[in-house]
Amino acid sequence: MAIEKFAILLIFLVLIPLSVFGYSQSEIKSWCAQTPHPKPCEYYLSHNPKGTPITGKSDFLKLSLHLALERAENARSNTYSLGPKCQNEKEKVAWGDCLKLYEYTVSRLNHTANPDTKCTREDAQTWLSTALTNLETCRAGFVELGVPGNVLPLMSNNVSDLISNTLAINDVPYSPPSTSKGFPTWVKPGDRKLLQSSSPASQANIVVAQDGSGDYKTINEAVTAASKRSGTSRYIIYIKAGTYEENVEVSLTNIMFVGDGIGKTIVTGSKSVGRGSTTFNSATVAVVGDGFIARDMTFRNTAGAANHQAVALRSGSDLSVFYRCSFEGYQDTLYVHSERQFYRECDIYGTVDFIFGNAAVVFQNCNIYARNPPNKTNTITAQGRTDPNQNTGISIHNCRVTAASDLKSVQSSVKTYLGRPWQEYSRTVFMKTNLDSLINPAGWLEWDGDFALTTLYYGEYMNTGPGSSTANRVNWAGFHVITSSTEASKFTVGNFIAGGSWLPATGVPYTSGL
Repeated sequence: MAIEKFAILLIFLVLIPLSVFGYSQSEIKSWCAQTPHPKPCEYYLSHNPKGTPITGKSDFLKLSLHLALERAENARSNTYSLGPKCQNEKEKVAWGDCLKLYEYTVSRLNHTANPDTKCTREDAQTWLSTALTNLETCRAGFVELGVPGNVLPLMSNNVSDLISNTLAINDVPYSPPSTSKGFPTWVKPGDRKLLQSSSPASQANIVVAQDGSGDYKTINEAVTAASKRSGTSRYIIYIKAGTYEENVEVSLTNIMFVGDGIGKTIVTGSKSVGRGSTTFNSATVAVVGDGFIARDMTFRNTAGAANHQAVALRSGSDLSVFYRCSFEGYQDTLYVHSERQFYRECDIYGTVDFIFGNAAVVFQNCNIYARNPPNKTNTITAQGRTDPNQNTGISIHNCRVTAASDLKSVQSSVKTYLGRPWQEYSRTVFMKTNLDSLINPAGWLEWDGDFALTTLYYGEYMNTGPGSSTANRVNWAGFHVITSSTEASKFTVGNFIAGGSWLPATGVPYTSGL
């Protein structure tokens, strides 16, 4: 009898329309058809009905965001459970990265979904873009260390597809975003004096000095001390001249590093993929806390060209600023991983893909130095946009691209390109930048055959110098010689990273437009 009752109940549940639980099947199909991944959308809506009617796009966006968050939390739990199953050191290294990256993803999605969070649609698009980038970085770590990929489906649970759907629903173009009237909570109007001060020690909360004349001898000790501060106001760590051999990670918000100048205050490490690290974890300094600022510092990775990917600095800090800093390495020197970033009057040295990542980033008035590569080919950028709705890209504005001292004497035997497409929707522009004679006439290099050549966006606008001629550039569908100031202005500080709403508070000099 019990079995018969159960069978009747089961038939009832199968026949009952989904609208009783919240959504009809036709309603689900209609809304999900508007996303790039309708199948997981339909599945999770059918199995996770919230009971709230979808009366418009905003309802669908909220629901999609909550579904992505729910599945991300589930995937995070799955990731933790994989720990005991790691068989060797490489698996443990890749797994460790993924733990961090899933934590970052859940945090970003929570922040975006929180009704108390004051954010624009552009903010939401940035944070969703970052969440998707985090998952791609997790996957890449397993791939580059040669770890079997069958563990990844156990973690993912369609999270990437659901985030991609939410990006599409939010649907923010990368043309001029709206400007916020206020500053984010981690950027204070009073901060404007910090980058302009000639006496950082007088304003520092903590002083780091190797000779014992400060509060601490290492940067890591100072960061640990900063974690015990009360409140979230700007916290300044003044790092006196010296070479600090340490790997540093900053997860706190509103931290500022101030050094004594490029070549004077140096942070250096030597982790690399060649020595068993992932690219993500090879960074000498990694910053993920929002609102990070660095001034007058050198960030260096000394692993050398033979050890492949070796990051000097990785930033996943939203609204981060680097002013008068130097980044020195070979392959993968500067990892502009995610979020919105601004670099002003900086020096960047490297060989292969040495400015790379998937942030929305603008470099302005910077010097970019290509070094002598072991395989006689340099690629300056490798931008990593994996979804057409991510509001990310690399914009290089009013900079100078030239040969480092070790390349000058052998420049004729080396081919140097502006970039290559690391991911399918790679996006990079060079605007009003002086390109020296080291730039190959083709300008850009393929990644792998015709991969991404029609989906990427590479642009050049009013560049100067002997390497700036576009007469013999590649003829890819995704390459553009930009002639319209309206088109070029999409990639300016004011438009691409909405700099007018947050850079004034930092005090960094910048040009908002072209």
